[in-house]
Amino acid sequence: MLILAKVVTVLVASMHCYFLWLEMFAWTSKAKKVFRNFPDELFEPTKSMAANQGLYNGFLAAGLFWSLIISSNEWSINVALFFLACVLVAGIYGAVSVSKKIFYVQGLPAILGIILWSAVKFGL
Repeated sequence: MLILAKVVTVLVASMHCYFLWLEMFAWTSKAKKVFRNFPDELFEPTKSMAANQGLYNGFLAAGLFWSLIISSNEWSINVALFFLACVLVAGIYGAVSVSKKIFYVQGLPAILGIILWSAVKFGL
């Protein structure tokens, strides 16, 4: 269970690294292909806003990766649960405010990670 929890955590962290890159460095190029419903003429004016969002995604990724290198098992689990909960909240908010797809991309993997880490924590 521990290995699966770590694999899911790496997957979620890696996705947020991709979001960081997309929003901070590829907003006016690759992001146009990813966010097809976003009006083309708004990419350039929203470039700094997207970069700010990307930075926050980077913080989520950093916290998740950090949880994997903490030597204390109890702290490692708690940090992973905290950052996965943050991702879940972001996924729920994105689903409500922007698109339900955000919940499936961010929220569901976070829920899976929370379930797995909780099983590790409680010895299930």
